[in-house]
Amino acid sequence: MSVTFRLDNRFARELPEMAIPFTGDAAPAPRVLVLNEPLATELGLDPAWLRSDEGVQLLLGRSVPEGATPVAQAYSGHQFGGFSPRLGDGRALLLGELTAADGSLRDLHLKGSGRTPFSRGGDGLAAVGPMLREYVISQAMHALGIPTTRSLAVVATGRQVQRETLLPGAVLARVASSHLRVGSFQYARATGDVELLRRLADHAINRHHASAAQAERPYLALFEAVAAAQAALLARWMLIGFVHGVMNTDNMTISGETIDYGPCAFVDAYDPATVYSSIDHGGRYAFGNQPGIAEWNLARLAETLLPLIDDDQDKAVELAVESLKGFAAQYQNAWIVGMQAKLGLPEGLDDVLVAELIAELLGLLQTHRVDYTAFFRSLSGAARGDAEPVQRLFPEPALSDEWLSRWRGLNPQASLMDTVNPVYIPRNHLVEEALSAATSGDLAPFAQLLEAVAAPYDERAGLERYAEAAPADFGAYTTFCGT
Repeated sequence: MSVTFRLDNRFARELPEMAIPFTGDAAPAPRVLVLNEPLATELGLDPAWLRSDEGVQLLLGRSVPEGATPVAQAYSGHQFGGFSPRLGDGRALLLGELTAADGSLRDLHLKGSGRTPFSRGGDGLAAVGPMLREYVISQAMHALGIPTTRSLAVVATGRQVQRETLLPGAVLARVASSHLRVGSFQYARATGDVELLRRLADHAINRHHASAAQAERPYLALFEAVAAAQAALLARWMLIGFVHGVMNTDNMTISGETIDYGPCAFVDAYDPATVYSSIDHGGRYAFGNQPGIAEWNLARLAETLLPLIDDDQDKAVELAVESLKGFAAQYQNAWIVGMQAKLGLPEGLDDVLVAELIAELLGLLQTHRVDYTAFFRSLSGAARGDAEPVQRLFPEPALSDEWLSRWRGLNPQASLMDTVNPVYIPRNHLVEEALSAATSGDLAPFAQLLEAVAAPYDERAGLERYAEAAPADFGAYTTFCGT
């Protein structure tokens, strides 16, 4: 069986200083664990071919079509506030770019494919559990309507990976609008080569923000477009209760897509101080800190673009600072609009009244440790006249009565709420259950969880446990990045 398709090498061709040609490691006994067949078809790839020996070699980075140039990408990054000038793809490869059925360009990228020149002390490998975590959570984010990289396949390698214990190895194949990051610009700026920086910025404009090219100051317009995309993305994260866990500058995309699902999770009981990452000891990337961290990361992006914004550095700084001020307002507006939809509130209400109602509600949820997802989904029932499911979420039913009474007085629209408040998310206890089983060779719980989160807003019989909060004995939850 053979399939012909084009895998472009645009990034490697246009930015060779930021691309090191490389090949994925051989796998002793490769086996496809999960394949996103609809996505494969969307990309013009035959799912049956991807499952063949030849297709699996593509998914491992061992064999690519003629003309493709698999590369490890160079980038820098602020990691927990500290700058690392040379990070790069230490266990990843950009195989190249595919043109999807809709005409858009998509990166085909691997994770866990082996050591590269950027690996430093790492082994370049990945384990089955973390790669399946990225698969299911990115699939859920896509189904929730949140911009994200998408998972194409997870291939077991037949190789053991040493972490705290020996674990079965795997490679993730994922797709993105691109893998350009804030850290990509930090790397180009750190070289001191302004023309490289300019070529990178032009590449990003052509790839993601074409309207910036027509602006009076195209590189300032590029920055403003990235900031707007990130404001919209962060609002969606906060509205759905998503915690990224490692918002380093190398994990923030220029496209505005969510990337790099390491120690990520969804909040159970509402609390802005929630931290799930095992390495975030100071809570830098806590749930409630995410919008502020995004703004901090964007400030780092602005710093890299100063030589392109204006020849006069003082003028460039002035312009960048003024543009950055727009992020907070854009985020707040997107979040407020989204929260009004979650509450089913009609348009035209007094802004102060709405803000007070939301603030009081979040205070109640935090004080009484109410499950965030279950509360909002149950609320549409209250809008229809049945408040009991909401009341049961509080330690005492009457605690929510006064707020519910005022909210119902605003005539909330239950049908709107059902379209924005999911029934099913990748709940942390279910993710761990599925990954533990998969690591032991049983993929059935993973497949069942994937089925639930693939249609998050549609309540279905037989999936009740996927809508339930974590059991009391689940305890404090900690996630790990898998390296």
